[in-house]
Amino acid sequence: MKIEGSRVLVTGATGGIGHAIAHEFADRGAELVLTGRRVDVLGPLTEQTGARAVPADLADREGVAALLAAAGPVDIVVANAAVPGSGLLTDYSIEQIDRALDVNLRAPIVTARLLAEPLITQGHGHLVFISSISGKLASPRASLYNATKFGLRGFAQALRQDLAPHGVGVSTIFPGFVRDAGMFADAGVPAAPGTGTSSPEQVAAAVRRAVERDIGEIDVAPLQVRLGVLLAGIAPGLAARVQRLGGADKIAATLADAQRAKR
Repeated sequence: MKIEGSRVLVTGATGGIGHAIAHEFADRGAELVLTGRRVDVLGPLTEQTGARAVPADLADREGVAALLAAAGPVDIVVANAAVPGSGLLTDYSIEQIDRALDVNLRAPIVTARLLAEPLITQGHGHLVFISSISGKLASPRASLYNATKFGLRGFAQALRQDLAPHGVGVSTIFPGFVRDAGMFADAGVPAAPGTGTSSPEQVAAAVRRAVERDIGEIDVAPLQVRLGVLLAGIAPGLAARVQRLGGADKIAATLADAQRAKR
């Protein structure tokens, strides 16, 4: 799909990855609508990209419909908004579980539901879901986060098949450890030694490529992480043991502690 001149909605635009996506699409001549909860960050970003801002909290069950009504007709949506979910399941209250499910999984699904018919009617469009390598590779102390990201992958795969006959594309992006942005950077927790990282700009470039070439899935991670994903698909038990040997338990505990302090 051609990005220049398209109307593009980016959720979660106030995070580092959202920033990079906004600039990537602005540079390609898109007409942008950006949304996020942090109005203080959203304002300067819209000035930099020439976008229109629509503040929204997607944990609000009425928030998605209100956002789309305010955004108006769009051709492309990049569903990037998400909340972290590291830690043992027993660390979370029911309300906190609901918030993670609402933002990470329900909001993208409802967005797709509300936009599917308009996009089908116009005969073109693209939905991009920002998942995570955690949507392919389970890790310790991340059962809630894994659930939302695995779920998003299954939803997008099936939706892609349903919308393809109508000229509407669906893509999912799977970032690994992202430096200078995302939940590891926000928590100040380094990636596991030897894992490698990707940049927010690489994630944004993958989003653009997915739209332009109608690619169903793109992993944005170094080779060693992508090999780990392949191993997890074939032998999840072995992949779990490899992670433990690599210190995944300690890193996951540190990340969970940092996120707990912010909840």
